Amino acid sequence: MKSKRLSKTKGSSLDKITALPQTIIETILCLIPIKEAARTSILSREWRYKWTSIPKLDFSSPYGMQIMKTSKLICAIHQVLSLRHDPVHEFTLSIDDVDRFGKTGFPSRELDQIIRHLSMNHPVKKLRIVFDASGDSLYKLPFSVFSLHHLTELYLGYCSLHRQPKFNGFHGLTSLSLDFVRISRKTLLHLLSTSPSLRSFTLVSMFLLILLGTRNLSEYSKLLQLMLEQDILGHEKSTMIELFERLPVIEHLTIWSEISPWFVPDLVPQELPTSLIHLKYFSFTQMSFLDGFGLTFLAVLIKNSPNLEKIDLEIDTDSMVYYSECYENYHSDVWLEHLSDVWLEHLNELKIKYISNLEPEMEFLKFILARSPKLKKVSIRSEVEKDQESGMLKTLLRAPRASAVEIDVV
Repeated sequence: MKSKRLSKTKGSSLDKITALPQTIIETILCLIPIKEAARTSILSREWRYKWTSIPKLDFSSPYGMQIMKTSKLICAIHQVLSLRHDPVHEFTLSIDDVDRFGKTGFPSRELDQIIRHLSMNHPVKKLRIVFDASGDSLYKLPFSVFSLHHLTELYLGYCSLHRQPKFNGFHGLTSLSLDFVRISRKTLLHLLSTSPSLRSFTLVSMFLLILLGTRNLSEYSKLLQLMLEQDILGHEKSTMIELFERLPVIEHLTIWSEISPWFVPDLVPQELPTSLIHLKYFSFTQMSFLDGFGLTFLAVLIKNSPNLEKIDLEIDTDSMVYYSECYENYHSDVWLEHLSDVWLEHLNELKIKYISNLEPEMEFLKFILARSPKLKKVSIRSEVEKDQESGMLKTLLRAPRASAVEIDVV
């Protein structure tokens, strides 16, 4: 009797779910891993093909966890795509360890076929392709990726991207993230200029992959030259003017500081022809307040972004060794004087991670406090001892402030 009641309860619960509108069922199935969604096909005859209509396909797993053997994964993706009865709007493929490919090597041809199938048969709006790889293991995206004309969001990680000669752009693209992507200067600028709706842009270079472990300034300079010669962002430097004129409606911008030398031809902050009036959020990662290129990039952006609401800075503590020898020739006042007439009228939050209580860091904080009338919160994560931390906080509390800002040091 108990088993019958239990079976009846399960059946009635299943019927309630089955009776839901198809759009709600698809939403529920999109929230679980694709493997689990496929397993719902055994529930009943009505559920056999429901999972094949979900618009989101996500072949990824938490970092460090293998989904399945690569050969089986590629085969599974082909099988899922062949069973599709409805269009795919979101597609994610994330493989966190290319070493698992073993003797068969990276399955470039099979992956090319998958992307080609998507470009020919589905109006994909969100595409995420990520491979935890480096050097020669970088996956070279096929030209068919440029045929995904419906894209609104594109995230590429550890890939190599080359422009198709007749590429007309992603006119509906609003979000672009290039995370350790090998791309030439010409391709990058063309991609940005043909994406006129871009509102969110993240650019993380491959700089760190080569510089890892380098602590000698002369060696650092040699590696910088090597990066230029290898065409990571092209042989020629661009300018911030070239970069930002291709981002006319940008609202969210995340830049890895290591790429700033490619966009800062000299250490004098320049005026942009047009202000970045739409920019509200700026994140500058792996930066150093002893790096003239990074500081100049930051100064230009602040000077030309009148509607900034939030700044998020992450300091690269290891870089202090690289730039310490240059500090005598380049101080923060070199660029702070170019901001003498700047007021950040809309800035309400500032976050700085890994601050070391250096003079240029403190000068920057004082500048923000004095020029931001709507600033509500400053969050600081320090890398100093507790006694120095309290002294740093006292210095900031005594500094002139344009608002009743809350300063939080952790």
